[in-house]
Amino acid sequence: MTDKHAFQAETKSLLRLMIHSLYSNKEIFLRELISNASDACDKLRFESISNPELMGDAELAVELIPDKDAGTLTVRDNGIGMTREDVIEHLGTIARSGTREFMSKLSGDQARDAQLIGQFGVGFYSAFIVADTVTVRTRRADAAEGVQWTSDGEGEFEVAAVDKADRGTDVVLHLREDDKEFLEPARLSTLVRRYSDHIGLPIRLRNDKGELDTINQARAFWTRPKSELKDEDYQSFYKHLSHDFDDAVSWAHHRVEGTLEYTSLLYIPKRAPFDLWNREAHHGLQLYVKRVFIMDKAAELLPNYLRFVRGLVDTADLPLNVSREILQGSRTTEKIKTALVKRVFDLLEDLADNKPEEYAQFWQTFGGVLKEGLVEDPANQARIAKLLRAPSTNEPEGAKVKLADYVSRMPEAQKSIYYLTADSLAAAKSSPHLEGFAKRGYEVLLLVERIDEWVVAHLQEFEGKPLKSVAQGSAELEDTVETAAQAQAETAFKDVLEKVKQKLDARVQEVRLSKRLTESPACLVAPDFGMSRRLEKMLSMAGENLPASKPILELNGEHPLVTRLRECNDEALFEDLSELLFGQAQLAEGGQLDDPAAFVKRLNRLVLGQAPSGRIIVS
Repeated sequence: MTDKHAFQAETKSLLRLMIHSLYSNKEIFLRELISNASDACDKLRFESISNPELMGDAELAVELIPDKDAGTLTVRDNGIGMTREDVIEHLGTIARSGTREFMSKLSGDQARDAQLIGQFGVGFYSAFIVADTVTVRTRRADAAEGVQWTSDGEGEFEVAAVDKADRGTDVVLHLREDDKEFLEPARLSTLVRRYSDHIGLPIRLRNDKGELDTINQARAFWTRPKSELKDEDYQSFYKHLSHDFDDAVSWAHHRVEGTLEYTSLLYIPKRAPFDLWNREAHHGLQLYVKRVFIMDKAAELLPNYLRFVRGLVDTADLPLNVSREILQGSRTTEKIKTALVKRVFDLLEDLADNKPEEYAQFWQTFGGVLKEGLVEDPANQARIAKLLRAPSTNEPEGAKVKLADYVSRMPEAQKSIYYLTADSLAAAKSSPHLEGFAKRGYEVLLLVERIDEWVVAHLQEFEGKPLKSVAQGSAELEDTVETAAQAQAETAFKDVLEKVKQKLDARVQEVRLSKRLTESPACLVAPDFGMSRRLEKMLSMAGENLPASKPILELNGEHPLVTRLRECNDEALFEDLSELLFGQAQLAEGGQLDDPAAFVKRLNRLVLGQAPSGRIIVS
């Protein structure tokens, strides 16, 4: 009996995109299909731990069988195989989480979308890049009946029962006329050596005489001595491991012997996977125990803030039947995890010190994720802080400074590392809070990512210098000459400040003269130990029920508007000026006006020189 099924909508879209976008890189289909065949053998090896009869006597291997007369190339494995339900689920849908998120990012630009597909992993569907029809014959190791799946990739596939004597899967590609080059043994052998030489089981090619020749090293890549591996070997294995089109930026390959015995191979990618910001998605390293594949994404081996790292761990110190529950409570796992985190930091520090341009690109891509570690991993906070990069008032457009360089160029009188958080770099640069600091030559870090609010809440100091917001508490910019002038001004403005406080009492905690303003008439600041204005806004937008808080209104005593306020004897006009200054301060920090219509009316009256009563104001 043959059943017809429709592809999942996202699968149809992906198939069309791949066929038309990846025509310039067709050969990757072989890498993907061999990788799938290897995975199937790994899964059989793993399931046979608890069910030994599944394995049998046959050696696990992958075979490539070109048939020039039929125009077909078959990729065969004797791994775990699939049931009818497996076939419908895995070959009719994109069997990975986040499919809809992935599809939503496709732009229609073939070059960019091809790169995105590389981050996603094309897997089985890459067969349709070179084949107009694909037939899959498979039988699961513990099943009595085989299954056949057939499709031309246009929208439907057929599933039928079939006799198959051996377990495993045959993927038969009916090659297009333009792609018959992939029937040539020399071409196939070259591609296997280029992309799949690292596969840890034999890959055998049927030659023109009908004989099977092993064409790869058939040895787990990470078990080979580093002395015999070249950079291109590591890059080739990275692409097999990650299904990425781009090379990795850096990697570390270590074998540890002693109280713990394990091998680790860690890669820093160039591009972010499409689901990087989904903290609930499965991330992590591949786990092998004594070269037996155990787990595809073992999140327990690295903290979540290092989820961009790709690679694997092979250990002899865990049981073959290890589960996630055992990993979570294992002291061995914790020791390996601690060592791996150190390896990652060593990699990143080396990249930052010796390849600053490549590190700048890494930070642009993954810096926001690494910052999560400042909150989640206090033990490594100091190492993460050294890796931080941020725009500043002293850096040119697009450049970022590291904290060590910031500290090294602080003036002697400066005691703190100053920063400003804002919704955008443009908003930060135009903030009135920067004025007094710029006048004195103090550099200010401009932090514009959402996570930065949590970063500065947890990173209290760097190299003995406390971090301080320029938009919070006292500005600490006074010197001995200005202190005397400031005291005199505060005396002159005392009554005015109290009167403004009365007018705005419901909305401000305090009104005071500013030590940070030099050009703007007013600004709002948060109390010394209160929540920042931006964080308060972010939490409120997220639906948090926050207790009512009031900002501090600071006025620039040298600004004409504030001087006019001090000289004003008209109560209604005084109120208009007070409201105007408060509204300006709200707008300057990107806030919302309490009553925009009333603000506009007051502004118009002042521009036209009218008092609230309608009479003309005589200057």
